[in-house]
Amino acid sequence: MNIVVLDGFTMHLGAELWDQFKGFGELTIYDRTEDKDIIDRTIDAEIVLTNKVPLRAETLAQLPKLRFIAVLATGYNVVDIEAARSRGIPVSNIPIYGTDSVSQHATSLILELSNNVGMHDQSVKRGDWSNNEDWTYWNKDVLALTGLTLGIVGYGRIGRLVGEIAHALGMKIWANDVIEANPPNYEGFAWKSISDLFAGADFITLHCNLTPENTGFVNTDLLKTMKQSAYVINTARGPLINDQDLADALNNGIIAGAGVDVVSQEPINNDNPLLKAKNCILTPHIAWSSNLARERLLNIAVDNVRAFLEGKPVNVVN
Repeated sequence: MNIVVLDGFTMHLGAELWDQFKGFGELTIYDRTEDKDIIDRTIDAEIVLTNKVPLRAETLAQLPKLRFIAVLATGYNVVDIEAARSRGIPVSNIPIYGTDSVSQHATSLILELSNNVGMHDQSVKRGDWSNNEDWTYWNKDVLALTGLTLGIVGYGRIGRLVGEIAHALGMKIWANDVIEANPPNYEGFAWKSISDLFAGADFITLHCNLTPENTGFVNTDLLKTMKQSAYVINTARGPLINDQDLADALNNGIIAGAGVDVVSQEPINNDNPLLKAKNCILTPHIAWSSNLARERLLNIAVDNVRAFLEGKPVNVVN
């Protein structure tokens, strides 16, 4: 069995973890693959693993030996799954691996916007504290989360865990999901419409899937309905937010701040307006990337390949 990994570098994992695939056949790992090299590198592959390297219909049509595609992520829009289905090629993804990691990162963005830890760290290192006549000072008020409302868009595993953490910090939790089921048993929880959630919450955090219907739904019109003191967090999918509209809302004081781990095009373009927006924390799509999450992801990918070879493929998305 010829197995090819198209972009293994993104995982930043040791060889011993990749070696698990060697029990299935011959393994070739490429750190990165440009579009022009995809065909040459996969022409003899029977199994292809990809994270972000696209496998479009025209590419799949030129890979006669391909039998199985394993996506090294939860999102699988990098693969033309309809074209794969028409060829009888199962495509699997990794549905559950980063719940803890993403929830932790979303919470860290909320806390950073509330406590301004990084700003005050830099201030102290500039000498502002040592040159201050008082024993304490602050450049920006610390925002107490107790009693504030967190609005969660997408109340799946990640959204629920973020809600549990925020509830433990004293926040009230509002949620919106396509299916309103299994509400938590703690006080202060309520289902809300998108309009009510954005209008009333102090923090909004996105944990929904990206669909044609919700692409760019966080736009000027919706942002204008928010409190001026409110914040937006996005650790889900960049295109859920219109980057320019969010930057304008921040620069014009329509909302107080934002913390985003994902943007509309990645890596971020040098002219992305969020780079210069006021009170906007940007991280480079790392919410998923804890060491535990990456190891868990690869172990599930191994199980996906094994299940396919045993004739019982799992986590199939097509």
